[in-house]
Amino acid sequence: MKILITGSSGNIGSKLVKLLADRFEFTGLDRLPPRSGPQIPTVITEAHEVEDLRPALAGKDGVIHLAGNPAVDTPWPNVLRNNIVLTRNLFESCRLEKVPRVVFASSNHAVGLFENDEPYSRIRAGDYAGLDPSTLKRIDHTAPLRPDSDYGVSKAFGEGIGRSYSERFGLQVACLRIGTFSEKDDPTANVRMRATWCSHRDLAQLVSLCLTCPDLRFEIFYGVSGNTWRFWDISHAAAVLGYSPMDNAERYY
Repeated sequence: MKILITGSSGNIGSKLVKLLADRFEFTGLDRLPPRSGPQIPTVITEAHEVEDLRPALAGKDGVIHLAGNPAVDTPWPNVLRNNIVLTRNLFESCRLEKVPRVVFASSNHAVGLFENDEPYSRIRAGDYAGLDPSTLKRIDHTAPLRPDSDYGVSKAFGEGIGRSYSERFGLQVACLRIGTFSEKDDPTANVRMRATWCSHRDLAQLVSLCLTCPDLRFEIFYGVSGNTWRFWDISHAAAVLGYSPMDNAERYY
């Protein structure tokens, strides 16, 4: 499969290219040339217009859309330009170029306000007293959107436009609400990661399954490893994709 990966030189993009290079033929799209990591043919563009994206998408079997500002506290003007407008341009370009499948890097921040509720607020803080992870009600793909920031709103927008393009134009869309993906692939930087960590190889597995799953229409999955204290549900990804996480943050504690 010929796959375009936007934001290809970023933290997640560069790791996916390295881990999945034997399964997919990648080209990249980014605003800056790659500085390190795997070298793939890369289109350099700000992608402010649909026509900036179309040449890179021509003839592709799918796209992994990672490009945008990744920080939760990104100022609104940057969120609007780089996360919302860019994402709309990406979907429209896929429609025009007849790219059949989009894996959209959504975020746990699209439902981030659930973490203000118990027991998730306690788990986030590392207070497990009296809690049993085996009976924990986890947040699943049917939960209402509760974005916790302008950044979270932009990811909710991406999911919304993905559903729209799926139902109106037949695009196959998988939205991955990615948890905490760390540069060093280590969940011990803070206690919240004990619940939210997604290892490099688990995210690579999810992305690969999203690209190759037959009969996909529109789906939402949580990009999180099989952490004992996770508060997001992965049973839907297991049922639809066959996702079987290889890692658990608890092994590091």
